Amino acid sequence: VQFVESGGGLVQPGGSLRLSCVVSGSRSGFSNLDMGWYRQAPGQERDMVARISTGGRSWLYTDPVKGRFNISRDNTKDTVYLQMNSLTPEDTAVYYCNLVPKPLPSWGQGTQVTVSS
Repeated sequence: VQFVESGGGLVQPGGSLRLSCVVSGSRSGFSNLDMGWYRQAPGQERDMVARISTGGRSWLYTDPVKGRFNISRDNTKDTVYLQMNSLTPEDTAVYYCNLVPKPLPSWGQGTQVTVSS
């Protein structure tokens, strides 16, 4: 399975970004994959921040992003999204998508999100 993330960039505190991740190569099909967004800040481990079920009707967010981030998916486009609002410098990280609950060992290149004034 391959993951291609995009949509990151430099944004001021309080701003918004929408990340996208196109998934390919799954034998079972994207619509059968529970998906998550992960992030890794400099010097820290990679942690999951949001996850979404196969049908897109169940979500889970970690406390640091709850109420600010929204995960969604389009199974017709094999794509998972992360809408990020009210960004703070603490959200600065490289963001990745992968399977949940157990990510595959191969990761995409990620997309850098930098929140700074």
